[in-house]
Amino acid sequence: MKLPSFLPTFALALMATLSGCSKHQHNHDHAGHDHDHGAGHAHVHTAPHGGSLCALGDHQFNVEFVLDAAVGKLTAYALDAHAENFVRIAAPSLEIRVTTPSPPRTLILTAVANTATGETVGNTSQFEANTDWLKGATNISGTLTRFESQGTSFENVPIAIQPVMATGN
Repeated sequence: MKLPSFLPTFALALMATLSGCSKHQHNHDHAGHDHDHGAGHAHVHTAPHGGSLCALGDHQFNVEFVLDAAVGKLTAYALDAHAENFVRIAAPSLEIRVTTPSPPRTLILTAVANTATGETVGNTSQFEANTDWLKGATNISGTLTRFESQGTSFENVPIAIQPVMATGN
């Protein structure tokens, strides 16, 4: 029996999505960690801004991506292992190699200073990009080219981002 020609491409896309970032939460067990969640407990990480979480490393950091497709804005927040606290990093920008939507391109999210929190460029947890081609985007996939914090570096991390749905009446 011959398999449909799209099947290998679909399987590869599915594996990349499941191994990369996820919408709103990140589920995994915590075997070997120093905190007890009880037998059989699945730990859930909730994105603080309702965006798409991307876990970095083995439970080390998260990046939350918040896509506002209505205005063409993508915001990234550097977060701790449980996606509960912001983590300031020294990077002046974050780079994403976008493969979807086509054509492939590079998106640079620049560091955001915040006088209310004392965050500055070079010591912040928030990064933003505004561009017309993000307007109306239904999803973004690609790779986060580099993320470095506390002496640990991650490169070419797969990402999958969906827009945040507007809430209201």
